[in-house]
Amino acid sequence: MGLPGTEDAQMAEPSGVAAPARAGARVWGAVVALCLIQFVDVMGVTVVLTVLPRMLADVGAGPAGGTLVATSYAMFFGGLLMFGARLGDRIGHRRCILASLAVFAAGSALAAVAGSTLVLAAARCVQGAAAATAVPSALSLLTSVTGGDERARARALAGWSAAGAAASAAGFAVGGTVGGTVGWRPVFWGLTAVAALLAALVVAFAPPVAGEGAKALNLAGTALLTTGVMLVVVGATLLGEPAHRATGALLLAAAVAALALFVLADRRSGAPLLPGPVLGLPQVRHGTVAAFVNTATTTGAATLITLYLQGSLGWSPLESAAAFLPLSVLVVVGSAAAARLMARRAGERVSALGLLFVGLGLALPLPDPGSLPLLGGGMAVAGFGLGLSSVASTSMATDVPEGPRATASGIVNTSAQLGSAIGTAALLLTTAAAGQPLDAGGGTPVIAWTVAAVSAVAVAAAFTRARPTGPPRPQP
Repeated sequence: MGLPGTEDAQMAEPSGVAAPARAGARVWGAVVALCLIQFVDVMGVTVVLTVLPRMLADVGAGPAGGTLVATSYAMFFGGLLMFGARLGDRIGHRRCILASLAVFAAGSALAAVAGSTLVLAAARCVQGAAAATAVPSALSLLTSVTGGDERARARALAGWSAAGAAASAAGFAVGGTVGGTVGWRPVFWGLTAVAALLAALVVAFAPPVAGEGAKALNLAGTALLTTGVMLVVVGATLLGEPAHRATGALLLAAAVAALALFVLADRRSGAPLLPGPVLGLPQVRHGTVAAFVNTATTTGAATLITLYLQGSLGWSPLESAAAFLPLSVLVVVGSAAAARLMARRAGERVSALGLLFVGLGLALPLPDPGSLPLLGGGMAVAGFGLGLSSVASTSMATDVPEGPRATASGIVNTSAQLGSAIGTAALLLTTAAAGQPLDAGGGTPVIAWTVAAVSAVAVAAAFTRARPTGPPRPQP
């Protein structure tokens, strides 16, 4: 297959049979390690949500502290993704991943011992920043280690997409299960240990592919883009809280200004973070839109449902985790199905089918939202659809030459993080505007819940009419 390390293996094994097998095992070891990096980093966004009230009580924080803790990870993760893509190109992708894992472990350990809101939020910021510099390099390295074998690349991307799609829902389940049994601090000690394990796997399996050292980091553009994305995340979150709505609106206005300045600065830069040729590719645009809608509808709805179950119905974190378990499991099934569908259908069509399942799954529990069988069944259907659409969105967005692939990865992952933040804020704002508080005795947030389902179906309909951007991928 022309894979890194194949030549050395062939020299070491004269039989001519064991060497390719060893090279193949090394490749798939690297794929597993890189997909686990995606899983852990994306899971970090939602892992605190089901145990947030207990965390805030332990560190003596009020509601305002909850907003800070809940958004700090996503703020730095989404804000620094494009910088992370450029950093990997600059210093080499494996080196960037290993440094990021070390920082992630340090941030996790700091969160585990945090005794105040400020320290806890700072630790979450460190974790988010480390995730942002790891994920683009992990995806770029993932597509490199499979060489020119398109079937292997399709399988690897299916695993990557399954990991990312399952991670968001798994965060609710892991946080609720661990936090509801042994407390929230072991969640972060566990992440510290996982980071060390992932670093060992990367060293063992991932090849040291060189970065493109000649590229500048474009620090001015990075600062403006990061500031703009962070302001969007925080502003969108605050907009969903009645007490902070004016502040949220001001921050969103500031975000528009910062992003406008970024566009001007990036166009004049010799090393743009968002190169026009990459943004002009229809497959990148379609993949980015699909990634945004995937997370806006599913993560937004999952957050809304979690708050409803615990606030209005009085469910425990452990009970809430059980409701989302089918979502996590069926994402993997949907991702496997997507890898085969992509062999016969364009990415836009697979995304359309996936988003249709997401909409139907979200709508299924609406007649009786407190019914665990209905809720679990709906989450299973939505999870299957999320797996389909996530594989399609990632495959479309990264169907570019290897050079700009890390940039395309940064774009699609930034879109997904913004989808999580903006989708959640929009649904919470809709709930508040409809007069359906998510506290004890509050009613079912039917309107916002329905908005999430209808939005997924509407975008699915749009993708059925979109012109396909490329041929179907080879069947894994």
